[in-house]
Amino acid sequence: MTDIKDIITKREMEILNLLSRGMSSNEIAAKLFISHHTVNFHRRQLMQKTGSKNIADLIGNAFRLGILSK
Repeated sequence: MTDIKDIITKREMEILNLLSRGMSSNEIAAKLFISHHTVNFHRRQLMQKTGSKNIADLIGNAFRLGILSK
């Protein structure tokens, strides 16, 4: 069975970390010098990969799955 950490890209991890700090898509886009559409694409990918329904669920699942740590 594939570990969830193995299917999350470096960019998705960057975005997940920033989301977990409460940053918006526009703030993340400005920080990473990418389009907010690109941020939203990565958010959707993360939500799909973790089976999350919304951002709060995504962050909770990321901690439960060991993708994020305290």
